[in-house]
Amino acid sequence: MKKLITSKKFLCSIFGHNIVTSKEITNNLKEYKCTVCKMELTNDEKGGITFLTPELKEINKALDTFCQKKLMVKQH
Repeated sequence: MKKLITSKKFLCSIFGHNIVTSKEITNNLKEYKCTVCKMELTNDEKGGITFLTPELKEINKALDTFCQKKLMVKQH
């Protein structure tokens, strides 16, 4: 299994990542994932893209929950 993961990372290092949006938190905040090596990314505070760390994943989850609750209140 480890050999397969290493070869996928090798492919991405040669051909580049195939990044797709995996989750839209808000209009400006999204999570991304490479379809080849499964690397996860997100937007940073400056609008750039950075690696999705466990801390950032938790922040994104909290923000998503907050936005969902806000939408529910707004609709009622």
